[in-house]
Amino acid sequence: MRFVITGEWNRNRLLQTIVLLYALYVAALWITNAGLYFSKMDLTYSSVVDYYLGSEESFQPPRSYQSLLEISHFHLFAMGMLLLVMTHLMLFVPLSNRTKAILIVVPFVAGILDEGSGWLIRFVSPGFAYLKIFGFLLLEGSLATLTFASVWAVLRGSPDHYEDGEEEP
Repeated sequence: MRFVITGEWNRNRLLQTIVLLYALYVAALWITNAGLYFSKMDLTYSSVVDYYLGSEESFQPPRSYQSLLEISHFHLFAMGMLLLVMTHLMLFVPLSNRTKAILIVVPFVAGILDEGSGWLIRFVSPGFAYLKIFGFLLLEGSLATLTFASVWAVLRGSPDHYEDGEEEP
């Protein structure tokens, strides 16, 4: 925070370099996340249901409690850390507090929807497949938006304060 308040954000090239390099890593994660999703299913109801509930036609067993638990264990930690860092960077972006709040809350909601919907499909109802698709798209869109906004703030140069996202006269 001190970098934003004191105006050092605009002058600290190393900090800006860190943010840009981190954005490259997140962009790579974004691509691999989509690759993993589309290697298992697509954006159709039936492919999502088949992935979680299994398919006799493709000899695919249903996702087990153990496999969902292992995936959730890792994803909840890793996505939580990723979202913590990415949403924290929104404090540096020269936008209104309302916009920043949206950019902070939506990715966390998307992450929970994306992760939780698999459990709901498997153990509650296949109807939650639409929630999985929505959660995945919202998460991917959120990560892209956070990455773009972070890079934009670095390249644009941020104002000397962050409270309301407006530059002082």
